[in-house]
Amino acid sequence: MSRSLRCSVPFALAFLSASVWAAPQDLTVISFGGATKQAQEKAYFQPFNASGAGNIIAGEYNGELSKIKAMVSAGHTSWDVVEVESPELLRGCEEGLFEKLDPGRFGDAANFVPGALTECGVATYVWSMVMAYDQSKQAKAPQSWADFWNVADFPGKRGLRKSAKYTLEIALLADGVKADEVYKVLSTPQGVTRAFAKLDQIKSNIQWWEAGAQPAQWLVAGDVVMSAAYNGRIASAQKEGMKLSIVWPQSLYDPEYWAVVKGTPNKALAENFIAFASQPQTQKVFSENIPYGPVHRQTLPLLPKDVQEQLPTAEANLAGAQAVDAEFWVDHGEELEQRFNAWAAR
Repeated sequence: MSRSLRCSVPFALAFLSASVWAAPQDLTVISFGGATKQAQEKAYFQPFNASGAGNIIAGEYNGELSKIKAMVSAGHTSWDVVEVESPELLRGCEEGLFEKLDPGRFGDAANFVPGALTECGVATYVWSMVMAYDQSKQAKAPQSWADFWNVADFPGKRGLRKSAKYTLEIALLADGVKADEVYKVLSTPQGVTRAFAKLDQIKSNIQWWEAGAQPAQWLVAGDVVMSAAYNGRIASAQKEGMKLSIVWPQSLYDPEYWAVVKGTPNKALAENFIAFASQPQTQKVFSENIPYGPVHRQTLPLLPKDVQEQLPTAEANLAGAQAVDAEFWVDHGEELEQRFNAWAAR
């Protein structure tokens, strides 16, 4: 990769081909919407468009691979770049839904967090599933997922994402399993039974959420006393003046990835966009607008200390946190989601 990848944003596209001087080519980039997409617009989409390198057509989806699979099967790929969670990246790569990428195309791997450059994707940020609560509505602050289960001292509804993923890990953490042993326990039938038994204890107190914006809304409205939530959504609410707090210990963190849909005629431009979005300077703008952790190691020093402290990749916030095991969810996700849905419906 050209050394220009490390220069300032106005010169950051020097490595692009001369074709950028022609009429800008459309590139459809699909992400998860909400506050994350707004930050992507400011950090990546608008600057890329302004450079003349291409014309981003931004869309959003819920992360389902079925839409991508249908495109690839039909041989009609209308999406070029998609944001995917780590298990979906692994699964989609195995199923041939994503183009194989050359990691060297995006820079020195040593400049990125471990696992950022993969066969079929490039990490774009690190997020955390955290516990959040409204400090203005709590006489005392919850400290752990065990407190989340303590309905005697913290009466009221609790918010959890309506899925096996994250929810089963949280249940085991609440039951006293050490963070680094969660997936070892969850990979056994006894561990799965233990997690559901723990969820049974507070099932009548759970308010299930499916959209990332819901936890903050429910906390402010007083509909729930605490909730599992995406750290970036809570931080955005804090910026708007909402008195919400994050409990970082026992959080679950995971990278999100850019992947290129198999069969796109715009693979070269897609890789150019991903390279552009992987620079310290563009990642700095992203993390300034939403506190998700940058994947390029040279980004953190560019950010103010108060911003660094809100990021999942800040050293203090990683202490006691656990990485989501993507391979576990690829291997066991389907069966566990089916069991979870059956359990939740009862």
